[in-house]
Amino acid sequence: MKRVDDFRLKLGKDELVPIMIGGMGVDISTAELALVAARLGGIGHISDALVHDVSDRRFGTSYIKEKTKFYKYNINNTDKTNIKFNLEDLAAATRLHIGRTMEAKQGSGMIFVNCMEKLTMNGPRETLKVRLEAALDAGIDGITLSAGLHLSSFGLMADHPRFREAKLGIIVSSVRALQLFLRKNAKLDRLPDYVIVEGPLAGGHLGFGDDWAAFDLQTIVTEVSEYLKAEQLDIPIIAAGGIFTGSDAVSFLENGASGVQVATRFTVTKECGLPDSVKQEYFKASEEDIEVNHISPTGYPMRMLKNTPAIGDGIRPGCESYGYLLDANGNCAYITSYNREVALHPDAKKISVMDKTCLCTHMRNFNCWTCGQTTYRLKDTTRKLADGTYEILSAEHVFRDYQFSTDNKIALPDALPE
Repeated sequence: MKRVDDFRLKLGKDELVPIMIGGMGVDISTAELALVAARLGGIGHISDALVHDVSDRRFGTSYIKEKTKFYKYNINNTDKTNIKFNLEDLAAATRLHIGRTMEAKQGSGMIFVNCMEKLTMNGPRETLKVRLEAALDAGIDGITLSAGLHLSSFGLMADHPRFREAKLGIIVSSVRALQLFLRKNAKLDRLPDYVIVEGPLAGGHLGFGDDWAAFDLQTIVTEVSEYLKAEQLDIPIIAAGGIFTGSDAVSFLENGASGVQVATRFTVTKECGLPDSVKQEYFKASEEDIEVNHISPTGYPMRMLKNTPAIGDGIRPGCESYGYLLDANGNCAYITSYNREVALHPDAKKISVMDKTCLCTHMRNFNCWTCGQTTYRLKDTTRKLADGTYEILSAEHVFRDYQFSTDNKIALPDALPE
């Protein structure tokens, strides 16, 4: 019976263990987590979501403090159109976060950055260009374009000297999305180095509607594979979403995929950026505790735990400090919902906003518990301790379990010494 380690992911001249750890923001996919994957010969993602805050936490910079101070006058103003990002600060924070991570990299693997198009930052084109180019400046091995069609993203970095050197990939959930991307970028004569096909069981934002359960990852992988073959395009496919065991991964590697992207099992590892208390919530979750809702201001459905503190919270919009989801006109769906509830309850000390959430603030505080559909199975991957909590494993343990396991088995941790 084959193991994941019997396969290799070929990206140009590079051959890697075909395991990619997904890029979970905000600093849930930490540098430490990505570095483990690279050391073991796979691919690890970091995320550039709320990169100023990540820089402040990692390196003691003060980007958030300074931005808050600069826009303090506007905190009680419902109009956020004047909230802009300093592009030099954005570039510096990106270079610092990514550059330091790359300096620490060891092993034969790679480190990519996950770049969300939906982080529009009240300057969608300008801020995205800075994020992409600064990542390339900092020496990132590759960039994964996520949360959007990214029809213009290749063009934004086409003049960068590393545009044809770095690995560039796109996340899609359908053949049509990939076709649109390839058609739009045909004139650049630069194909993506890989395509991540993300299915309906993935965590966080989904590329599906409320009918997500009607779709199947293997079916989409097969459709994308057949399309690429028909077009004579040799682009590796990475399957993502709901791949819980090494045997699950092998099934995709034998049926059209060149690699797999996994994340759920790494959310509860020691290197993951989630607080330990939140990791325990993931361990305790049942299948009934997981839902797909529409509280994200991005407009995408989002999978999370039902008891996530972000649901129904009426926190004041934190745009003066963050503002990553402000559109080109300085609007955000949460601000609209928040202002509506304030108007309806003018005397309330605290309001509740059920239809949207301040995603920036709640992700920053780890109060938006996004998760994959298989999260309820996490309790079966470790041991329950005497105090009722679950043992938190290392990322290396989980990575090697994916790499070497067979027969749908999951390697439990060794018993703790008495």
